[in-house]
Amino acid sequence: MTDVVVLGGGIGGLTTAHELAERGFDVTVVEANDRFGGKARSVPITDDPKALHGEHGFRFFPAFYQHVIETMDRIPDGTGTVAENLVETEATLIANADSPGRIAETRTPNSLRGWLEALRPAFAEDLPDDDVRFLLERLLYLLTACDERREGELDDISWWEFIDADNRSQEFRDRLAYATQSLVALRPQVGSTRTIGTIYLQLLFGQLDPTQPTERVLNGPTSEAWIKPWVRHLEALDVDLRPATPATQLEFDGRRITGVTLANGETITADEYVLAVPVEIATEFLTRKMRRLAPELERISQLETAWMNGIQFYLTEDVELTRGHQVYADAPWALTSISQRQFWTGYNVADHGPDAVEGVLSVIASDWDTPGMLHEKPARSCTRDEIATEIWAQLKAHLNVTETTLDDDMLVDWFLDPAIVERDDGGVENRSPLLINTVGALANRPSADPAIDNLTLASDYVRTNSDLASMESANEAGRRAANAILERHGRKATVATWELTEPAVFEPFKRQDRFRYRLGLPHPGDVTHSIRGATRRLSSRL
Repeated sequence: MTDVVVLGGGIGGLTTAHELAERGFDVTVVEANDRFGGKARSVPITDDPKALHGEHGFRFFPAFYQHVIETMDRIPDGTGTVAENLVETEATLIANADSPGRIAETRTPNSLRGWLEALRPAFAEDLPDDDVRFLLERLLYLLTACDERREGELDDISWWEFIDADNRSQEFRDRLAYATQSLVALRPQVGSTRTIGTIYLQLLFGQLDPTQPTERVLNGPTSEAWIKPWVRHLEALDVDLRPATPATQLEFDGRRITGVTLANGETITADEYVLAVPVEIATEFLTRKMRRLAPELERISQLETAWMNGIQFYLTEDVELTRGHQVYADAPWALTSISQRQFWTGYNVADHGPDAVEGVLSVIASDWDTPGMLHEKPARSCTRDEIATEIWAQLKAHLNVTETTLDDDMLVDWFLDPAIVERDDGGVENRSPLLINTVGALANRPSADPAIDNLTLASDYVRTNSDLASMESANEAGRRAANAILERHGRKATVATWELTEPAVFEPFKRQDRFRYRLGLPHPGDVTHSIRGATRRLSSRL
């Protein structure tokens, strides 16, 4: 039997362990934290066994997630599977500080014109007509660009430049350029058009196709509804799960990994080793000799991270807002939220403390560098208390426009991601940042199978079809690592992976663009964009 050691018990590591254990491998997973699940895990807010749970950030599953959902459908939970713990949402609220919120409607276009009209986002309705036309042209460009152009050109262009944000209205910048930051935790000035544009379209497709779930959320805290059943299933598959077991180094003989040294001095040996830790930790394990043998590992250190962390507000009332996602389009800290209680059919809040809690509003802050509206400081320069009061103030500013939705008397308690740690010199540090897809970052992302005989990678920085740092990408990376190990041991790569899908109506245009790209010709949208830009610049000088 082949032995495999997996370093890291997040989504990528657990996925690799799951796939290999089902195929007869002897798998050990070592995890530095006392709980499995990585960024997806839940954390009790006190030491009380019945305490409510807090999270790194709320978990949501957009329509384009395929890998994670398929894995969940294979995890038993009671008489069903974990996938049955997913609850479909119905709408997205786009909240603004200066006007009532809007609900994003859903419909299914069946023509090119229909898609162009439907792609007008709910929060773009009040934009100048010229901005709206330009946005549709840019989205059409993305939808008709071939994969080669997206990788060869659009990965090297920032989203800010692609949507010409400097030359658009302030409303356009606030509602479209910066709003994407709340979705992907990435400043539009540095984010790759390939990544932001592709994921932005995938989220829009989910909004527009009622035959598929727009997005889903869990019917309880993540660990209760997903991670704990997963751990039980892996134990049933005889996976050796070791929480609170930090590793310190990979031992390397110049060609192969020969062991894993643990913090307690123990060394674990195996036939295969899977590095499934976050990007900022992975670089600590990759020695100069390893990087020399596998040059793609050298470039991992050039990948960047940003902050995207969550806070939960526990309320005396169940403030439902909308049955879905809320996006605070012009919030300084790029906030998004979900009101959880309405979805938690599998988790009774009344059975957990504090007793006064009736509602849970889970919020994610994606911009930690812009000054806030209450303390007038960036989040990273605030104390934990100041972060909580600032986010609460921004929520009230957006939700209390026409009537009082949130009131200070409702607030029982809050729980900020424990990865946000106060520094002695003021402000906070983030011990769990998020990989971001900056301009040109694709070239620095390795495959799951670098050129070291018995080492594979299973984390969201690996090249995947999912692309964006997410549970979906980590799961796909874990599947790719499992396939590499299977092939090395003479087995067929049987772990499924899927590509992102886009409407078939655009395929003829992509084929035409593929022909143009191979001839060195620009996309037709480039010509239109250049002419419009030149005209605007000329007009501004007259």
